[in-house]
Amino acid sequence: MKLVFLYLLAVANLICVLHIGLYTIGANFYDVKKFKQARDKINKNLTKNTKKIPKPALVSVIIPAHNEAKVIRRTLDSVLVSNYSKIEIIVVNDGSSDRTKEIVKDYIKRVRTRSKLRIKSPFNQDGLLFADKIHWVWVFRRYCRIRIITQANEGKAAAMNNAIKNYAKGQFIMCLDADSILHPQAIKRAVEYFKDNHVIGVAANVRIIESKSILGKVQRFEHLIGYRSKKFFTLTNSEFIVGGVASTYRRTALKRVKFYDNDTMTEDIGLSIKLIAKNGNKSRRIIYASDVVALTEGVHTFQDLLKQRYRWKMGNLQNLFKYRSLIGRYDPKNYSRMLTMYRLPMALVSELLLLLEPILLGYVIYLSISYHTIGIAIGAYMTITFYVMNALWPDEHLSLSDKIKMSLSAVWIYGVFYIMDVVQISAILKSLRLYKNILNTNMSLNTWISPKRAKQTSPA
Repeated sequence: MKLVFLYLLAVANLICVLHIGLYTIGANFYDVKKFKQARDKINKNLTKNTKKIPKPALVSVIIPAHNEAKVIRRTLDSVLVSNYSKIEIIVVNDGSSDRTKEIVKDYIKRVRTRSKLRIKSPFNQDGLLFADKIHWVWVFRRYCRIRIITQANEGKAAAMNNAIKNYAKGQFIMCLDADSILHPQAIKRAVEYFKDNHVIGVAANVRIIESKSILGKVQRFEHLIGYRSKKFFTLTNSEFIVGGVASTYRRTALKRVKFYDNDTMTEDIGLSIKLIAKNGNKSRRIIYASDVVALTEGVHTFQDLLKQRYRWKMGNLQNLFKYRSLIGRYDPKNYSRMLTMYRLPMALVSELLLLLEPILLGYVIYLSISYHTIGIAIGAYMTITFYVMNALWPDEHLSLSDKIKMSLSAVWIYGVFYIMDVVQISAILKSLRLYKNILNTNMSLNTWISPKRAKQTSPA
């Protein structure tokens, strides 16, 4: 039996080390590539002749909202601060029972009656996140139509589909959660990626709004590390998960696949993997854009975290089962082998390793006690801490002071990460217990219940 546990531990550690190595190397190569592209763009702008600048394409920013009275104004503020000149904002009030509708209507009236608006922004003049002070920004909008649509509580997928099919006019569609804050340059940068005709979807770099709570800090680190791994997936053309915060798509691509499905608990993942399943990912690509930045609220209670991670886990498993024909599929003409032979199979292997983690952790503790050594525990601590630091310090959006403060937290964050492991294991066990919802996706609940929000920080 000891030999079995030893082999399990060795295989699990090998997979984890390979993952960490691939993510680390891939992310660094991505950073070098982006740096080179930025340098080439500067040189090109310095040497090119003056030409007529093409008119910007219209971007429809759609904000589905259910009981978001505390945060919706802050989200609208962040879109107005955008440096992209041609946008329309569509808020879909999805059966809210609070003052979401009234607040948005008052906001629309305010924008229409004032040519000059003073708005709070959490970004400093250099565009860095989590600045120590909130900055006031004067906004002049020559073109920004804002409208609100009200419907019964049918869920995010139905809200998005209603807006896209019946109201949106933009060539590009951006989905923005109602608790999010958009970087001033996010829309402009997202549109830049669509100059490549192969790109049909762009995933944003989503950060957690700073919180003093332990739960908030853990989520902030988790997102920072997780989204850095997306650089590797984009570099290897194996990305298939696009979240709902500031995700941007070609309208024609959405129309081709008949928009969002509402038969899983994560309609955003469902859309991105459906686009890949229908189009392949060779001639039509979905990519991650590290410079398209958005902030979002983390959940504030442990109970809400459990609910959120169950929804994410169940939705992910539902979509993997729904598109199971892609897993291990050999079709190099339409699909990259890194997607079908590595990324998708590993999405399932990762869940298995997660379930084995308590057993393997217990075995590590047993070995440490039996051989009177803490070397194994110290090695694990140093490996994870190094990985966290490697994700933190190369980050292009954090100020030096924020990196130093987060580094001090990273010293003790290793132990707290086990909180997230408990949550994740609980989520997958609950998903497996309700396996019929995985096999029969139409059984899922498609309406939503918003978690508790932080106090509104935007001006009235």
